[in-house]
Formats: sequence, C-alpha cells, structure tokens
Amino acid sequence: MPDQYDVIVIGAGPGGYTAAIRAAQLGLKVAVVEKSRVGGTCLNIGCIPSKALLDSSELYAQAKKSFARHGIQIKGVDLDLPAMMGRKLQVVKGLTDGLAFVMGKNKIDVIYGTGRLGSAKTVLVKPNDGTAERTLTATKAVLLASGSVPIELPFLKFDGQFVGSSTEALSYDKVPEHLIVIGAGYIGLEMGSVWSRLGAKVTVVDVLPNILPIMDKELADGLKRSLAKQGLAFQLDTKVTGATVKGGKVTLKAEQGGKPVELVGDRVLVAVGRKPCIDGVGLDIVGLKLDDKTRKIAVNDDFQTAVSGVYAIGDLIDGPMLAHKAEEDGVAFAERLVGQKTKVHYETVPAVIYTWPEVASVGATEEQLKERGVGYKVGKCPFSANGRAKAMDESEGLVKVLADTKTDRVLGVHIFGPRASDMIAEAVTVMEFGGSAEDIGRICHGHPTLSEALKEAALGVDKRSINLPPV
Repeated sequence: MPDQYDVIVIGAGPGGYTAAIRAAQLGLKVAVVEKSRVGGTCLNIGCIPSKALLDSSELYAQAKKSFARHGIQIKGVDLDLPAMMGRKLQVVKGLTDGLAFVMGKNKIDVIYGTGRLGSAKTVLVKPNDGTAERTLTATKAVLLASGSVPIELPFLKFDGQFVGSSTEALSYDKVPEHLIVIGAGYIGLEMGSVWSRLGAKVTVVDVLPNILPIMDKELADGLKRSLAKQGLAFQLDTKVTGATVKGGKVTLKAEQGGKPVELVGDRVLVAVGRKPCIDGVGLDIVGLKLDDKTRKIAVNDDFQTAVSGVYAIGDLIDGPMLAHKAEEDGVAFAERLVGQKTKVHYETVPAVIYTWPEVASVGATEEQLKERGVGYKVGKCPFSANGRAKAMDESEGLVKVLADTKTDRVLGVHIFGPRASDMIAEAVTVMEFGGSAEDIGRICHGHPTLSEALKEAALGVDKRSINLPPV
C-alpha cells in the first residue's frame, strides 16, 4: 500500500518547510520530500551562508580600515580564509540541524530523495539511500515548493571552477586575483562585496546602464558610488558575448557602445538571475504548463494550479523570488487549505540588499509612481543627520519616504544605510495597516537610534523635520 498523507510537499526550502510546519500545526499529516538538506538553497547555499561571509568580510575590512578611527590600533591583520569558511559552515549546520529538529517535533516525515509527480494525488520518490522507489499519496494536496536555480548563460556554461554561480562563489578556496561578476543585481553586488573586501579586484559587468534597475534610482546610484569607493569597478551598458578559459584565466568577450571589449580574470561569477526549478518535477505527467508570459506556474488565490490537487508556492509562481515571500506563501497555502482566508500582500514584501551600507525598500519607487501618474510627496533624512549613525561612524546614506499627495498614505519607503534590513520592518508594518507618513512621524522613536532617520524622513513629507534645516 502506498504511504498516505494529507499534504505532500516537494522541496524543503523556506516555502516548503514553512508550509509543512504550518500544515502540521493545523492538524494535517505531512510529508516533505527533499533531495538534499532541509532549508533548501536559502539555508544551505544562499541567504544564510552569504550573510555569514558578508558579516565576516565586513569585520575584516573594518579591522583593516576603520577601527583606527575609533582609537583601536591593530597591526598585522591577516585573513584566515579556511577559518572564515569553517564558521560559515557551522552557521549553516546549526540552523539546518535546528530546522530538522523542529520538523521532527511537529511530526513531519522528511523523506530524503528525488520526488516527482506521479499523478495529481501521488508523488514518486527515489530515495537517496538507494532503496526501492516509494509512492506517496496525498488526500488533500501535493505542494510544489522546489524553489529556483541560477540562470546559466548559453555561451558561458558553468564549469564549477573558473565559471560558476553564487554556489561556487560561496566556497572559493582562495581569494581571486580578479573576480568578474556578470550581473549588477543583489546577488552579484553582495558576492562582489565579499571578495572585494577580502582583497580581490572585482569588476561588475551588466548589459543595463544602471545597477539594481528595480530599485529606487536615487538609492541605487548612491550604492554604486559607495561600492566604487570601496574598490568595485563597473562596466555597465556592456553585453557579454562569450568567453574562453586558458591557463587558469578566463577571457571574457563583450561589446560596449558597439565596440569589442575584453576582460581577463581568474574567476567569473554569473549572477544574471534565477529561474524556477521544475526539471524532473513531473509537470508533464499531470499536463501542467508554465504561463507563457511569466514562465512560472499560474495559481489561484488558494495557490492551486490548473490541476486540481496540485499546488505551488514561492519561486515557482509569480511575485518576487525571495525567501520571506515564499515563507508567507507557505503559511497562506496551509491556512487556506483548511478554510481560512489568509492573503499575502505582495506589494508590501520588502526587498533587501546586504551590501554595506545596506539597501532595503518596500512599496513603490519614485520612478514607478511617476510612470503610474500617482501624485506623491517626498520626505528624506540623510544618516549624516542621525546621532546614532554618527556615533557608529556609519553616516553614509539616507531614508526616503513617499506618501500620497491627497491622503498621506505611505506608498513606499527606501533606505540606504546602516542596518537598513532591520529598519525596513517598521515601514512594512505601517504600510500593512494603511498608515500615513504622519503616523510614522508621530510615533515616539527611541533616542539615539537609527530608526529616528525614518521618523525624520516621514516628518519631512510635510516639511516638519526637527533636526534638518528647512528646504
């Protein structure tokens, strides 16, 4: 007899494991099929290890360049790359082990192997241990949560050594002499920052004229200037056409302004985006096709696909390809499955870039509001006017608040500066409740804190800033 569950989840990344845990909390019998380790890309080869290296490399850079300004003199600062990588692995192991423990406590069966649809109600699993294939049956739902994989350029195939994705860039065994990053999005800029801090020459190449095209342009331009001061070089408006590997070097061929360009490096990081991981999942078995426009799986408000009984969340469906978005999808899927009317508000999903300074945003950018013809007011506060930022010696950047001209409702908040990733949560909360710039401005913020910059920017929407001169 096949193994029977209420819900079977294919993929144990942020979306999959969150959906499984919430479904178990709601009294459903749940199985999760995972071909590698729980936590998916995020915990194992994405969000968590990259942030571990970003923090370690930033501390190294501060020890070499910034501590002296605080009266801390350090001589002979050396890099121990194996120790740094070892710490990264410990962080990952601690979190994945903890997640496995939590899933066990919720009585979720985790089956390690490759899973694919056998029908709308069954999942065929080839276990990693080589035992016979198993057939799992779902009485309520099969949830596809297999995440995404890096996009590989057809003329620049990954070789696992000289040309690779972020996976390889997280585990270089030595600091590259020259790292060429193709793609000026968040992955390319974060990993470029890591290796630049550790001593590599880093060149970022992108076919577009600006970095981070979906971000507020004022903040994206500010980050570009900051990264350039830190040593990253940019070759924008440049189309990569091919590459050759010879003698341990990669020669990258490109075109800029109609003229040929060549770059030579010892490592190339291709960071041009990610695509849904659907190969081998069995969509063809149940007749499920991708949306022609988005090239993702179309779902309804319950996350059900065109095939009854088959559901999808996270990077497989429309919306930002972010771990925290997938987590919210997972919760909403489980709750809607038992009759609750949970809804994910994608317009208030925050985005964060973990360079230093960080960039975080939620809602519309100025460019988007102009394109939509929406009337808006702007309030800004530079971190140079914030007492805590000055005390931290981290006064680069600004906070920008965009509010509706008529209603004062917050339409977007954009932060470029220290700990922007933590500060954005307040803005998300206010926007979720339909709050106004005045609401933020009238909330008492602790002093001295970085969050006071958000308050000042909100007050600036109506030209009421206290600690800034009138404009």
